[in-house]
Amino acid sequence: MKGRSEIVAQRLALALPAALLAGAYVSQYGFGLFPCEMCWWQRWPHFAAVALALASFVIVPQRRVLVALAAGGILTSGLIGAFHAGVEYGWWEGITACAVTGTPAGSDPLEAILAQPTVSCSQAPWTLAGISLAGFNALFSIGGAIAIFALLAKKNRK
Repeated sequence: MKGRSEIVAQRLALALPAALLAGAYVSQYGFGLFPCEMCWWQRWPHFAAVALALASFVIVPQRRVLVALAAGGILTSGLIGAFHAGVEYGWWEGITACAVTGTPAGSDPLEAILAQPTVSCSQAPWTLAGISLAGFNALFSIGGAIAIFALLAKKNRK
């Protein structure tokens, strides 16, 4: 039987990356904030975290391990977000060039690439109170991962 803290950790490990990915796609398709290369780097660990968290509901004997791995993916995304935010704020140089978004299916690839907006990793397309989307991802992901790890560790205390 799993404890209350493990249930909360499991649900948080699923809800947090799913919500952050949903926010990323709403900003991309709803508001035209196209992702740069480092934005994509932040999404991949969240995809893995969602898959691991979903698996934790099915693979019961390995639930805690899967939730901990999901938290590791969330933390990884947050650390990439922190690095990306530092690039946007000019604290250090990035390691990528500008990137273009994908090409639509059935179109001429060269024309589609030339028609796409170029997205620089060093310019934040949107901020709130001086915090960019990468900065928010870093705050929510790192904070959420710490909370998940703390909830998992709480069960071991007697």
